[in-house]
This record gives sequence, structure tokens and C-alpha cells, in this order.
Amino acid sequence: MPECDNPLWPCAMTGAVACLAGFDGITVVIHGSSGCYYYPATLLHAPLEGTFIMEQEVIFGSEDRLREVIGRLAGNGKRAAVVTTCVPAILGEDIRSVLASHDTILVDSPGFSGDLETGYRAALDALSPAVDPAVPGVNIDGLCLLDPFYRGNLQEVLRLLRLASVPVGTIFCSDAAENVNHASPYTIGTNGDFSSGVGEFLGGTLGLDTVTQTISEVCRHIPGSDPDPVIREAEREKERVIRACDKFLRRFDPPRVAIFAGLAYARFAEEALRTWLDADILCIGARNDPGSSPEYITRATGMNEVKALITEHRPDLILGSSFEQAAGESCGFVGIVPPLRGRVSLAPRTIAGTTGTLSFIENVLNECMDHRKRTARGT
Repeated sequence: MPECDNPLWPCAMTGAVACLAGFDGITVVIHGSSGCYYYPATLLHAPLEGTFIMEQEVIFGSEDRLREVIGRLAGNGKRAAVVTTCVPAILGEDIRSVLASHDTILVDSPGFSGDLETGYRAALDALSPAVDPAVPGVNIDGLCLLDPFYRGNLQEVLRLLRLASVPVGTIFCSDAAENVNHASPYTIGTNGDFSSGVGEFLGGTLGLDTVTQTISEVCRHIPGSDPDPVIREAEREKERVIRACDKFLRRFDPPRVAIFAGLAYARFAEEALRTWLDADILCIGARNDPGSSPEYITRATGMNEVKALITEHRPDLILGSSFEQAAGESCGFVGIVPPLRGRVSLAPRTIAGTTGTLSFIENVLNECMDHRKRTARGT
């Protein structure tokens, strides 16, 4: 069996489930073993169904077990979406024919087919989203249940659009399933790693300047909208960030930072830290494909690579997940990517919009000061 490509980042199967589970009106069925069910169930905290195939199904075939589960779900008012895992894919079973008599969605996204983003895109493609020119406003995309910021990002972008008097189209992926086929002609994003590709993309919402540019562009397309309230807010908050960062830099040296995250959040963090804190960005270990990025941005797919980057560059601040926190336990740490263990997180947190930039800089400044206090105490 092919091995998982990236042990630090969820597989394609989990990405497909994360996409589909965000839509009301869809019941996600994971066709695989109990482990393939409980992994996304634990990460996503969403209601899921599974076939829980055992050794008998691996030997004699899992079609009957799948029919049993789909039959049990029939009549619940929701459309079933079946996501295949590694074992059924390796067995080569004709899952499509098994589902032919049911109104289901099939996403062939076994873990070895790619990473989280690959599965997310495969699931979205299987939903066949379509633009409806009669739908006003803009869509919001980039939302993924796995993202620790997805709820806060959605609330923040909805707030900004209301402030600019812009109607909201379809939200990818956190909406009613029927709205997938009635999307607005225009889209803005919260996280470029999970872009929908639906409609004309008008811009992102990571960073204060990006927010003002995107909302201004949106208002050029949407009659009756007004970007000025958002622009005024962004300018006001920018002054607050400048004052806080200048105060920090009068007392301390700029931080030396290693960033580990998906490329979209990593590049946002890099730009924010360089702009406001004159930070030295030592390295970026991207969870996903960095493409044609500068040479200091590499793909970090395992703990050995993460440890090597931290040992080589010796940062005093790490942005990343609990994996990087454990690897650089003597460094300051701000969590921006899952998993984030050992903490309770109930309230929505945002990294998008004006509030997202404020929250990000606030967390970095507080952690840098706390880290210096811990270092001075020798703890």
C-alpha cells in the first residue's frame, strides 16, 4: 500500500470529509476501517457515519456493508456522500455500481491520493458547484472545519461585508447544500489553501491592506455597497498595531521566527511580522506544496525535517502546531495550525479581517514578552 505523503498533515480522505461535513443537508459516510472514521471525527468534531469494515470485508468484499449503511440512512432527508479510504481503493471494488440505485455523492479520495487540500478540492468538485448570475453579493470561500480559525474567520468576514452593505452568496464550505449550485458570480477568500475556484475571485482577507483592497474591489462590483466604513476601520486598527509594535521594539529586539503552517497562513504571518515587528523570518516549513516560493520556504512533511529546521536556525519564536511546540520547547510559541493540544478553545478565533490581524499581533507580542520573562527566570 502506498504510504501517506505527509504525516504532519491530514490525508486526502480527511480533506474530503472536512469539505463535505461543512454543508447542511449532507450525511458523510466514511467507507473504511474504524481508524479511518475516528481520525477525522476526532479532528473535525462533526457528525459522521462509517462502514467500519473488518477483516471479513477486506477478504470477501465490503459492498454489502456499504449497502447496509446507505440503506439505513435512506429517508433521513439528507443526501449521503461516501468518501472512500485506502483499503476499499486498494481492493478495487466498484463502489459506483453499489451506489447506483441511491441518490449519493461519491468522492474517491483515499489517504494515499494526496494531502488535506487535495481531498478538499476533490470533494468540492464532486459537488459540482455552479454560479447563478441572479444571486447578489459575494461568496466566501477558504473555510475548512479542520482550521482552528474557520468559525472566527467566517464571523469576521460576515461582519465586514455587513459593514460594507454587501450581500452574502454561498459560503464554501459552511452552508446549506442546495446553495452550492446557486453561488454568486463573485468570491472572496479567508484561506487561499482552500480556495473554491467558484466565480470571479476578488481577493483575500488576510492582512489589513489586503482587506481594504478586497472590500474596495468588491464594492466596485456590487451596487449599493460602500467600502468606506471598512477602510476607516482598517486605518484605525493599523494605528493601534503600529503603536503596540513600536512600544515592544523600544524594549526588545525583533523576534527571530520559524513558521510552520499551510502556505496561505504562513505567508500572511511572514508579511505581518516583517511589516510590524521587523522580524527575522528564519525559515518557513510549509505543510502543503510551496510551489515556486523563495528558497527559505520548504515543505516540512515530517518531524525530522521540523527538528532539523529548528536546530539549524535556533528561533526564539515558533509559529505552528503542537508538533513544533514539542520540537522547540525552549522557544516561544504561537499556535496557528492544528493540532493544538493541551488547551481548551471554545470561543471563535479569527486570523482573517481586521480583527484577525489584531488578534495575531496581540498573541505574538504577548508570547514574545512572556518568553523573555520565562527565559530570565530560567524556566
